[in-house]
Amino acid sequence: MTGADVLLLALGAVAVGAGVLVVTTKHLVRAGLYLVVCLGALAGDFLVLSAELVAWVQVLIYVGAVVVLLLFAVMLTRAPIGASDDLDRPGWPAALIGGGAGLGLTALLVDAYRWSTVALLSAGTAERLGEQIFQSWVLPFEVLSVLLLSALVGAIVLSRPDIGRPPGRATAAPTELADAEPGGRR
Repeated sequence: MTGADVLLLALGAVAVGAGVLVVTTKHLVRAGLYLVVCLGALAGDFLVLSAELVAWVQVLIYVGAVVVLLLFAVMLTRAPIGASDDLDRPGWPAALIGGGAGLGLTALLVDAYRWSTVALLSAGTAERLGEQIFQSWVLPFEVLSVLLLSALVGAIVLSRPDIGRPPGRATAAPTELADAEPGGRR
């Protein structure tokens, strides 16, 4: 076992551990930060596998954009930052589904390859990757960018209470707030 193999396994263990923490924590912001650790460990795996471009795209797109967008959406919508009882659900259904999916994929791979060796393709270049992305995969990238933009606009709209009210009523009067509360004073 070489040093690269040990590093690959260690980064894989960090990614799996952080992934487990993402789905088991009750703190939404901590889940986002654990996701950063998980995606960073995957980028490290790509670096060990000599796929530098994919590693930096992983860091720029997923860590730098998607997770930051998630954290901004949490902060803009004023979601609860601390522990949330809504996130405390029984874990056995998820473990059962995840374990079944893992066993199914393992059986599929074992059946497909029967422990045979697979010849590796020649190393790709950034030019070939760019041609594939901007010729064959440009539409999914554009759809994803529109989806992320609409999610950000939706978070901003949800975070602003003055949107959708008549122009003269930007904020609610204190008596309206008391009436709106359950058991409020009149």
